Amino acid sequence: MVYKFRLISDEVDNFLREIKIDSDASFYDLHEAILKCTGYKDDQMTSFFICDDDWEKETEITLEDMGTSSSDEDIYIMKDTPLSELLEDEKQKLIYVFDPLAERIFFIELSEIITGQDLKHAICSRQEGEAPQQTIDFDEQLNTGQSLDLGENFYGDEDYDMEDFDMDGFDMTEGNPYDDDKY
Repeated sequence: MVYKFRLISDEVDNFLREIKIDSDASFYDLHEAILKCTGYKDDQMTSFFICDDDWEKETEITLEDMGTSSSDEDIYIMKDTPLSELLEDEKQKLIYVFDPLAERIFFIELSEIITGQDLKHAICSRQEGEAPQQTIDFDEQLNTGQSLDLGENFYGDEDYDMEDFDMDGFDMTEGNPYDDDKY
C-alpha cells in the first residue's frame, strides 16, 4: 500500500509538496523524504504529531527518545514506528515541526491511500513553490538594527491623557463617589 501525503505551509502561500511513500515505511523515512524535497539539513530535533480534524495535537512521534514522557504514556520514535501503525484513514492530519525553537510547522494530510502498489523509496510526486527557510536566526534578526514599530496605539486608546488621572492612577474626571455624605 502507498500513502500519498500533501504538505503545505502557513508561511509560504504557494508552497506544496506531495510525497508518495510505502505504508510500511517508518516515520523516519517520511522525515527524510520531507528534508530531501525541501532541501533542509538533518540538524533539528523534529517531531510529527498525529492530529484530530481541527489540527489539535494528539500523539507525538519524536526523532529521538527524550525521556520526558510519563511511564503510562506511549512513546513513539520515528525510526521504530511504521506509518501504518498510526495512520489508517485518508484525510488523516499530521503536523511536522521542522523548526522546534520557533515552533514552525508543515501541515500534512494523508490525501490518498493507493492499494495494490508498493514503493521501495519515497518519491516527491509534486513540488510547487519555495520551502520556507528552515530555521530563523534570532541573532541575525536582532543584529539587523530594525526596530519593531508598535505605533502609538499599541497600549490602547490614543486619546489617553495623564492629566485625567490623579497621582494614584484613578480617573478624576467624573468626580469622586466617596465625597458624598452617604459614607
